[in-house]
Amino acid sequence: MQSEVIALGVMEFSFLTHFSSLGLAICLFFLMLVSYWVGSTVWLRFRGFVADGFGPVEGSLLGLLALILAFTFSMAAARYDARRAILVEEANHIGTAILRADLYDALERAAFRADFKEYVEVRIGFHYAGFDEEKVRANVQQSSNISSRIWQRAARLGQNPANLISSNQMVPALNNMIDVVTTRNALRHSTVPDSIIWVLFILCAVSSFIIGISRKESGGSFAAVNVIFALMITSCVYLIVDLDRPLAGLISNESVNHNLIDLRGLFDTP
Repeated sequence: MQSEVIALGVMEFSFLTHFSSLGLAICLFFLMLVSYWVGSTVWLRFRGFVADGFGPVEGSLLGLLALILAFTFSMAAARYDARRAILVEEANHIGTAILRADLYDALERAAFRADFKEYVEVRIGFHYAGFDEEKVRANVQQSSNISSRIWQRAARLGQNPANLISSNQMVPALNNMIDVVTTRNALRHSTVPDSIIWVLFILCAVSSFIIGISRKESGGSFAAVNVIFALMITSCVYLIVDLDRPLAGLISNESVNHNLIDLRGLFDTP
């Protein structure tokens, strides 16, 4: 189990994850404007060779673009909700295990609480590690070491018949606490596939090109409308990408992470 956790912790993110969501949105915005300009230029220079009837093609492309946008937003939102849920679940499992340490005698209880306190701080640090893979590797290894130490103590105490009731309560809590780390690591790397983002970018560029080439009057008023169109599309893409990366950007799981931070309060009482 621990080896699986560490292996998941060193997984690499997708290529586009290394770029900021704002940077990708800005690049897409200018790409759409350039594509529209190229399309307008093609029509102005080769109007005698460009056939009419681009309306159906334009409508189909815009419809396909809307479909991909909705599909991608749905994927990003689902992953965002899953990350929030697993963070709350981990806080609940850790809190349960901490409280069940009170079932042991004072000496063992103190040892459990000392390890749990260290473990909580490490798991809080996991959130702030962000996309720094070196920090993530160190954090995952450290949490693995601490949870192994807690488990070994629980296993040793479980061999004593006097601790039967306490162990029956503690062991399932520890299992849940350790297993949820694997799930959280997997969800951390579960982003919208690069291929879908690339297709979305290509559709945006091609749609702008067709819009430019299908207009027989490329006046300033329509150019302004196309700028607004590009701005709205790139705003949606920015929202999708930012939603897909709750560790950085305007949208974050910081409020949910306070469920882990609040666990510090369990150690205020002796």
